[in-house]
Amino acid sequence: MSTQLTAPLVAPEVSFLGADLRTDLSTVDADFAVLGIPYGVPYHMAGVHSDAANAPGAFRARTRRFARQVEHYDFDLGGTLFGDTGARLVDCGDVPGDPRDLEGNKRRATDAVRALLDRGATPLVLGGDDSVPPLVVRAFERHGPVNVLQIDAHLDFRDEVHGIRDGYSSPMRRIRELPWVGRIVQVGMRGVGSARPSDVDDARRAGNVIVTAAEVHEHGIDATTPHLVDDAPWFVTIDVDGLDPTIAPATSVPLPGGLTYTEAAGILCALAWRCRFAGLDIVEHFPSLDVRDVTSVTLGRLVMNVLGLAARRAAAPGKEGKS
Repeated sequence: MSTQLTAPLVAPEVSFLGADLRTDLSTVDADFAVLGIPYGVPYHMAGVHSDAANAPGAFRARTRRFARQVEHYDFDLGGTLFGDTGARLVDCGDVPGDPRDLEGNKRRATDAVRALLDRGATPLVLGGDDSVPPLVVRAFERHGPVNVLQIDAHLDFRDEVHGIRDGYSSPMRRIRELPWVGRIVQVGMRGVGSARPSDVDDARRAGNVIVTAAEVHEHGIDATTPHLVDDAPWFVTIDVDGLDPTIAPATSVPLPGGLTYTEAAGILCALAWRCRFAGLDIVEHFPSLDVRDVTSVTLGRLVMNVLGLAARRAAAPGKEGKS
């Protein structure tokens, strides 16, 4: 059963890594598909089009430097981006938003991801604020089960804020409620955010594994990787504030002590090689706050490492199940 979209996708000015454009999702024939979801669930009018909504286009444009190098030798991967795997990447553009139809924005986002999954493509979602991840994971209902790895400074487990249950303080609670989601590992927690003590207790009672940034700093990626069990494909959600602001300053809530590039890359690369990969999203990227494009470069390298290793795993003899 295919998903019918109610609105055409918006073509970007620059595609991600120079990939072919496929804004008609019925024509997608690729292993990985980039999709922009600029609009989530705002708490107030200023959030209807926050700077995070500009991130998909800005991220594509500011990482175009890598587009000229996808066939060059990448020392992180030991070869070109996809090596001899034959993996294919397309860019499907952005899901359109309507400030008069916030519920429709949610529905269109989930429908677009579902359409990619129906075509057999692994979604690479560029958000948008942190209300976007549940919109993506809801699309896995008939493509699950999936596990979820979250990199974030915050727990995001509030049930509601001002009566809104789908806002950016609640994505991991909404994802936890989905019956097709198995394990949830939350990495990078530090400082103070929207979570109250009861929310932390609720997350742990629900079975979520919480790994603080301090634990990763002390024990390395081994604080996280034992929890990445390959019993179902893993979806990764990356909130920019989970990374240290020295490598990713373009976030509205920078906090010192976040994951270093080496730590984040180590965790993500371990997942991509050891486990089946269901897709990822990147949220809370505020491009106007970036410094010399450092955030875009950091995120671009993380995504490229994940893509390259996930493609290699899927093509490797003895690795069961495609990413």
